[in-house]
Formats: sequence, C-alpha cells, structure tokens
Amino acid sequence: MKPKAAPNYLAGYAPALSLQIAELIAEQKLAKVLLTKYPKAHAVRTDRALYDYVMDIKNQFLRKVGTLNKVAFDSKLHITHSALGTHTSVSRAHGHTLLAKREIRVATVFKDMPDEFLRMIVVHELAHSKEHDHNKAFYQLCQHMQPNYHQMEFEVRAYLTYLDANGAPLW
Repeated sequence: MKPKAAPNYLAGYAPALSLQIAELIAEQKLAKVLLTKYPKAHAVRTDRALYDYVMDIKNQFLRKVGTLNKVAFDSKLHITHSALGTHTSVSRAHGHTLLAKREIRVATVFKDMPDEFLRMIVVHELAHSKEHDHNKAFYQLCQHMQPNYHQMEFEVRAYLTYLDANGAPLW
C-alpha cells in the first residue's frame, strides 16, 4: 500500500503564492514572518476553555443557531479526516420529538497556534451551523464573524505547509 501524500494546503491558491511560500520556507524566513506578526500562542488549553471560547463567538454572531452540545480538541482529527475541524449535527427521534446534538471538534494542532488562527477555524466551523456548503454565503458569514478571515485562512495554510516541510512548531 502506497503511503498517503502530504496534503497540499495551498492547492486552491495561485501557483505564484504557493511558490512564494515554498521559497520563504526554503530560505527559512516564513517562521520569522509569522512570529513577528503573531508572537505568542493563545491561552485556550482545555476542552472546557475551548467550549467557552466557541460559545462567546457563537453568542456574539449566531444566537439563533441551536445549542452546541460538545466542543473539543481532537488529536485524531488531522490524521484521520485530513481536516482541521469538523462540525456534526445528529438528529434522533425521541418519542414524538426530534433531539439534535451538535458538536465541533478542532484539531489539536490548534492548541499551539496564535489566537487569530484558532479563531479562524472556530469561525469556519460555526459558519457551517448556518451554511452547510462552502459557497458565497458561507464565506460572507465567515467574513462577518472575522473580517480578515481570508488572510487568516491563507496564513494558517502557509503555517501548516511550513509544519509539513519543517516539522518544528513555532509556538
């Protein structure tokens, strides 16, 4: 069985941008750029703290969206699903009523990242509570919750590319 190729985090971007990130990594300059812009990691370390963090954002922007039953860091997420975060909503019949359980899981790689990066993935997963597809409305909602969403997403992808190439976390 062939080993799986590393994900190309910059696949959807212009080739010139991917090349620029590759050059910064090769010249060992990307780490300095990221550390200058984001000098320290966030303080969210437990699942409870993550739940509170997510609920603060949800209550600020998505009050009418149903309750989240669970929010947690997931150490297997990055490896098993090739995903950085997941959102699930399961409805079960309980007598004559329907009970919905909603969960958000965030890859543990986000434990050691700046607050802006954690917020980007949380905003992304929360946006799926309202918009299921990655369409224009979805990204408009992400931009509403985090005005620099697209820049954060790009920088997270650049950092993940750096981790795949180098393996040494910055924070």
